[in-house]
Amino acid sequence: MATHTVPETYRNAAVAHVMVDGAAGAIGFYAEAFGAEELFRIDGPDGRVLHAEVSVQGSTVMLGDAEGPLFSAPTTIGSTTVGLHVFVEDVDGLADRAVAAGAELLQPPADQFHGDRTAMLRDPYGHVWVFLTRVEELTAAEVVRRAQELVRGA
Repeated sequence: MATHTVPETYRNAAVAHVMVDGAAGAIGFYAEAFGAEELFRIDGPDGRVLHAEVSVQGSTVMLGDAEGPLFSAPTTIGSTTVGLHVFVEDVDGLADRAVAAGAELLQPPADQFHGDRTAMLRDPYGHVWVFLTRVEELTAAEVVRRAQELVRGA
């Protein structure tokens, strides 16, 4: 078997590695709320998740139980510094499913200037997710033009 320096799963992406308190529960929540598929998990002798990977409609997310002081879960610090963006086939359906599973809807699905329909949710572990479905193909110049119009209030 050939070795690839960048596995296809991670090609052209900065792969999020989220830290949570209760990673085993988070894996179950992500499966229920987002339709995530557990790819694999490495449990420690104490039952904590040392490392796991899940796929949300083809996007890989790494996760594990937080180990301070280097890594803290968002719930312990009261906020998060990262939003996880994932493109999905049906943002409206995913948002409904996630809310039914216990996610907090921060922004309901809506068409955006950049050509995507987006919804923003917070999971029970404190992470903010932005789910997107492409509804319009735009050039970078068109996105910039629309953003500038939006900022100017045009």
